[in-house]
Amino acid sequence: MNASAETEEPGRTRPGILTFVRLWLGGWPLAQIALYLGTLLAVFWLGRNLVANMARLGLTPGFAFLEHAANYEIGEGFIAYAAGDSYARAALVGLLNTIAVSALGCLLATVLGVTLGIARLSANPLVSRLVQAYVELLRNTPLLLQLFAWNTVIHLLPGPRQALSPLPGVLLSSRGLFLPAIDTGGHGATLAVAIVGAVLAMRLILKLRRHLAGPSPRRAVVLAYLAAVLLPVAIASGFGVAFTFDVPSLKGFNIRGGISMTPEFAALMLGLAVNASASIAETVRGGILAIPGGQWEAARSLGLRPFSVMRLVVLPQALRIILPVMTSSYLSLTKNSSLAVAIGFPDLVSILNTTANVTGQALEVIVLMLGAYLTLSLATSMVMNAYNRRHVLRGDRR
Repeated sequence: MNASAETEEPGRTRPGILTFVRLWLGGWPLAQIALYLGTLLAVFWLGRNLVANMARLGLTPGFAFLEHAANYEIGEGFIAYAAGDSYARAALVGLLNTIAVSALGCLLATVLGVTLGIARLSANPLVSRLVQAYVELLRNTPLLLQLFAWNTVIHLLPGPRQALSPLPGVLLSSRGLFLPAIDTGGHGATLAVAIVGAVLAMRLILKLRRHLAGPSPRRAVVLAYLAAVLLPVAIASGFGVAFTFDVPSLKGFNIRGGISMTPEFAALMLGLAVNASASIAETVRGGILAIPGGQWEAARSLGLRPFSVMRLVVLPQALRIILPVMTSSYLSLTKNSSLAVAIGFPDLVSILNTTANVTGQALEVIVLMLGAYLTLSLATSMVMNAYNRRHVLRGDRR
């Protein structure tokens, strides 16, 4: 008797292909097959009409236009671009802008949302009611209106000569937000890749060590990751790369130095983050309230202070409830970034809309937009689901 036969349950036979097809289609299989074929014929008919209409207008369907020169400028981007570059490079500039504003918005929304969610449960009625008013105001007003408000507020800030300085080295004016930065002499991208690679390598080493010899002390793990970050910096210094602290300051009629965010970028990021923080705050509040009261009492009976009770006992358990809902907030924030076109920020939608107006390839541009946002959303879901599964498994092991 072979191994498969030994593991097969007695009295149960594996279904054949016809049985599998019948189970997959359910009842009325012929009617369902006819419906599928009818749908395919309808799609084929619509596609043929579309191609015929495009040919009548002198348009050739396809994505060959992406290689043609785009004769328009883009206000800002994370890679070099000039009029005359290809439409594909212009779309890449917009995609990177969308990714940057979405990533920073998710990060800021998480910090704000978790803080406000905990503050909403404060015993101080003033703090609790203020947070409740914040949440209700932002949840019940259109996001587009909030973006207009943020854009107006930032453009009404003082000029560069009277720029606000809320923190040392941080300047805020009608020209945008300016932050200190470390000047690496043009080697920033290479150094960032090296640091990420070193951190990932250290993660694999620690994981292997944990498998062979058990978990390492927390202090040793922190020092190991710190060494992974500092090692590429030390190697770069050894090869002559100079690191200087670049603080923004007023030079002439504008602020120079550091990292700058344009008013549109800052308004979009703040609008998206503040709006998403309201829903995240309610999610965090609901997750904390779902923890049984016995967990709070048990933690207090051990002599833990309120902050330690929240950090060590309540939040780790609430995170299993919060994470799936928070994923939806991240997805909404990413998709809502398409409203950037309303305040003049050159995101993916804005740049592709310009491309469609210039080339007339509207259908292809819409397909590109759908594919880009679908990819971003699926990538976000994949990362959050992987983290959620890992967190749930860790909780089960406890």
